[in-house]
Amino acid sequence: MVEEPIALHRAAALAEEARSGQASGPAPTHFDRRELSRILDTYGRMVAAGEWRDYALDFLPDAAVFSIFRRASEMALYRIEKRPKLKARQGQYSVIAHGGLVLKRGHDLAQVLKVFDRKILKALAKE
Repeated sequence: MVEEPIALHRAAALAEEARSGQASGPAPTHFDRRELSRILDTYGRMVAAGEWRDYALDFLPDAAVFSIFRRASEMALYRIEKRPKLKARQGQYSVIAHGGLVLKRGHDLAQVLKVFDRKILKALAKE
């Protein structure tokens, strides 16, 4: 059996675009420093309480997603999403539970993240 190397065509195309200075598609959506700081502050408190242990960041053309895991081998417990297209409607920030239920949506990230405040207090009360 001949082993062939794995070809990462997308990675090669992105590297070529970066060298040439031309982007083929829209830039991915991202969290700015202030937003990421608020999210990581909430994440850190839940890690300290022993409830969460891992996270993942995804930067897609239409959304930036911060996924929260209890264990790395499980599915995400929560997703914090930023969708700029919804800014003028329900709000660009949302917290989505494991099954896809939207727990909170809004225009202000701090208000949306308050959905975790009760969970933090419960986790600290268990200790």
